Amino acid sequence: MGASTSVPEKSIFEFTVKDAKGRDVSLSSYKGKVLLVVNVASKCGFTDSNYTQLTELYGKYKDKGLEILAFPCNQFLKQEPRSSEDAEQFACTRYKAEYPIFAKVRVNGTNAAPVFKFLKSQKSGFLGSRIKWNFTKFLIDKEGKVIERYGPTTEPLAIENDIKKELGEA
Repeated sequence: MGASTSVPEKSIFEFTVKDAKGRDVSLSSYKGKVLLVVNVASKCGFTDSNYTQLTELYGKYKDKGLEILAFPCNQFLKQEPRSSEDAEQFACTRYKAEYPIFAKVRVNGTNAAPVFKFLKSQKSGFLGSRIKWNFTKFLIDKEGKVIERYGPTTEPLAIENDIKKELGEA
């Protein structure tokens, strides 16, 4: 069910993920940055407000140490039916996303991406360890530790003060 398996990793920086073109990306390349990790979808009711606000946050804070890592996911009513590359093109073209859009992942179940198993093991949410829906967000500090988890209805701009605090701006 929603139970997390034991996760030995202590930091998000220990993971390697795939980019939208299928190439390996070591998350250790983000050491020293504050991360906002989000599972995204292009055909969700939350798509427009989230992508718009994620782009706004990134524009404000990318030069101050924020990195947004977006992972397309088709697990919730098949709201990300496109390929990983198409999902990346959608975000970058329609919403001017300059932050990385990675390969499509599963966020729940036995085939969930290891990085999402880690995130869920660090901060549970409304449904325990399971992710409820698209646009669940995880705020990660500069050491790779999960600071907070936000549900899909929490808009990105609503967590701006938490981001500023982690960046040392609050």
